[in-house]
Amino acid sequence: MKYIVILGDGMADRPVPELGGLTPLQKARKPNMDFIAKNGFMGLVRTIPKGMPPGSDTANLSVLGMDPGIYHTGRSSLEAVNIGITLNKNDFAYRCNLVTIDGDIMSDHSAGEISTAEAKPLVEDLAKALNIELHLGTSYRHCLVTRDGKPGSVTVPPHDFTGQKFTNRFPQGENGEFFTSLIKKSRGILENHPINLERIRQGKNPANSIWIWGEGKAPTLPSFYDKYSLRGTVISAVDLIKGIGLSIGFESINVIGATGTLYTNYAGKAAAALEALKTRDFVYLHIEAPDECSHRGKLHDKILAIEYIDEKIIAPVMEEINKRGHDYSILVMPDHPTPLDIMTHTDDPVPFAYYRKNGNKPANFSITGFDENNAKKAGIYIESGHLLMDEFIIKQTAPRE
Repeated sequence: MKYIVILGDGMADRPVPELGGLTPLQKARKPNMDFIAKNGFMGLVRTIPKGMPPGSDTANLSVLGMDPGIYHTGRSSLEAVNIGITLNKNDFAYRCNLVTIDGDIMSDHSAGEISTAEAKPLVEDLAKALNIELHLGTSYRHCLVTRDGKPGSVTVPPHDFTGQKFTNRFPQGENGEFFTSLIKKSRGILENHPINLERIRQGKNPANSIWIWGEGKAPTLPSFYDKYSLRGTVISAVDLIKGIGLSIGFESINVIGATGTLYTNYAGKAAAALEALKTRDFVYLHIEAPDECSHRGKLHDKILAIEYIDEKIIAPVMEEINKRGHDYSILVMPDHPTPLDIMTHTDDPVPFAYYRKNGNKPANFSITGFDENNAKKAGIYIESGHLLMDEFIIKQTAPRE
């Protein structure tokens, strides 16, 4: 039996007036997701426990069967794992975004989705000029480390207030003044940097500031193999997701051209998943694009991202795995909603659907496709999101309320 999870980050949404009250999932053409929903089990699952921030770290821990209430230690430390940073007991990691600031407005949380190659000299020059331990990540996502420090920083992700004033969002609590000073000083280093002058010349958003957020300490996650007796692989363009995978014992495959944006290498990710399934039992294939489109308020790009996932990942994966003759189970879902109207995450339950080849469940004729409304209509609800993986792997029956 092979197990495949296709995770479309932030796919879930709210009704959009421009779409006549439909959501992007309802509007998108996605015959393969719809097949899974109509021929498998479908429902709603709460991936963000009540009272916890609706972050991708919390949500993806839930999806992978890890209770965030027990194992959540902050997203940046999980990103640090993938970057190769060793954190000791009293060390803390923080996400350091390269951002675009326009006056007192947070104009772009990703600095125009700056490339890693362009970010590298910016990160190196910032680390030297500010005398900080700053590690290169991917695109706009980088990692600041404080050694032998104290917890208690209160920070806000920049994608939570894109297009709004940032002057009342500076870090607070432990290290608040220090981090605020770094943010302010970074502008003097970055504004006239040759990389940014060239980006401006090309009509791109400059990375003219940093933003520090997301405190985390060294993670202590249990082994996925010990829990499920399956050897897994994670495929993602995002350090956080790869870091979670590595922390639970997965191998991580780096796909050339996997960017985390709308124009990522979908075909390469699908091919990597199929190659991994030759020797591994479980593949976690994460696609960031719908979430990034939501954070940027790009409705039609989000619809296109959903369609690309269906056409360029789910279709070839299912076609090839069927040819190989394996029994398999495939789960498709978002980790959390990222509604376009607010351009950030919420903690609302999300739709899920899984299909098992040669399963004994008849076609569900009341379900017409994979979307939020059909998930509600299915009548299956899982309150504790980390239990979904038990249902998917162990029970393979209709989840219980």
